[in-house]
Amino acid sequence: MSETTTENPASSPPDSPETTASGAEPQISTPEFPPLSSEPGQKPGPEFSRFHDVQVSVAAELGRTRIPIQKLMQIGPGAVVELNRSISSPVELIAQGVPLASGEVVVINDCFAIRILEVYSGSMSAMQSGG
Repeated sequence: MSETTTENPASSPPDSPETTASGAEPQISTPEFPPLSSEPGQKPGPEFSRFHDVQVSVAAELGRTRIPIQKLMQIGPGAVVELNRSISSPVELIAQGVPLASGEVVVINDCFAIRILEVYSGSMSAMQSGG
């Protein structure tokens, strides 16, 4: 029985030229891409219109606090957790974990709502999300 061995390209010596399946040496080149536009306020093109109906989670954050886990485990009905924002401070509107805007709490038809006071710029939302 004859034994056939095939050379593994990964185990080839680094200075030996690799070949394609046809036995020819591969042509290696760097791709050329059109320049990206970074103009602020530029509207997304039609290629993004398919995402217009995609739903994202949006939350309004009243404030935050840090408490020991032992105290957290003792929380029950009637407990009060103090937050880091005053009643007059705006709340943050957050989409998918990214702060987008701030506003004030209002009531519409017995439901909470947020009246937007400020929409953050791209750099502001990136800064506040830690990115």
